[in-house]
Amino acid sequence: MKLPRRRFLHLAAGAAALPTLSRFAKAQAYPSKPVRLIVPFAAGGPNDILSRLLGQWLSERLGQPFITESRPGAGGNIGTEAVVRAPPDGHTLLQVAAAHAINATLYDKLNFNFIRDIAPVATIMRGPFVMVVNPSVPARTIPEFIAYAKANPGKINFASVGNGTTPHVGGELFKMMTGINVVHVPYRGGAPALTDLIAGQVQVSFIPTVASMEYIRTGKLRALAVTTTARSEALPDLPTVGEVVPGFEASIWFGIGAPKNTPNDIVDRLNNEINAGLANRKIKEQLVALGGTVLSGSPDEFGKLIADEAEKWGKVIRAANIKPE
Repeated sequence: MKLPRRRFLHLAAGAAALPTLSRFAKAQAYPSKPVRLIVPFAAGGPNDILSRLLGQWLSERLGQPFITESRPGAGGNIGTEAVVRAPPDGHTLLQVAAAHAINATLYDKLNFNFIRDIAPVATIMRGPFVMVVNPSVPARTIPEFIAYAKANPGKINFASVGNGTTPHVGGELFKMMTGINVVHVPYRGGAPALTDLIAGQVQVSFIPTVASMEYIRTGKLRALAVTTTARSEALPDLPTVGEVVPGFEASIWFGIGAPKNTPNDIVDRLNNEINAGLANRKIKEQLVALGGTVLSGSPDEFGKLIADEAEKWGKVIRAANIKPE
């Protein structure tokens, strides 16, 4: 039977639209059950706080619970592998942090490839570290600290929260770019490192803004600079390290990822809803309270950030021969 031309064109157009309608329906039906948001680090930290903040927003917007699930261990790799192995249907998501870009080089025997196996969904926040010294250190500026360190090679102790952590690799990058010789002292967490820094057992460290503000205000620590390319909203009068050491940058950042092969329509819907949340005044204020600034963008932009950070910190890890604890 020969169809009239108008009828044929109408049916052809309808057939061509079916895949698009199917994808749209799938995205609209998402989520069809509660969503697990895996935080691969210890509960109570900024990852956990951000996950719960974002989960509440997404629950309200998408009509299903977004449940934070802490799965710490092995520098974030245990929880990450759980997401890698999960069905790629958008119902298991990963709280991504700067540590993931570092781990891509730091650990050479992982059961997954983070850049290959996790699909970037959305960025959330970026924040600086504050380079702080014990008040016994005579330096009040970055140039004075560099001069003091060069006059006392090997005599200054540099504290971090552990081998291969963001503060550690940031400190190693600072050493490489300035040519100073300071001794790295790794601690198991921020509290003991901060205690010894205030006591003068170690002399310098890179600490998140929110953890350092009170000690800077009371004079227990002296702030020299922030580590992001732009000055911090929380400490606007404090210079950046990069103003003295061109090209230096080290920061904490957070985002959301999903198992690879998660449908693009679901990724895009999550990205749109997360970006809508980041434009919300109350959420912005809470991010500033955590010492950061909003970092919104597309999945592709997040993928580029991860790749760039993995390459950058990979060079530092290899040059400094950093090994996981």
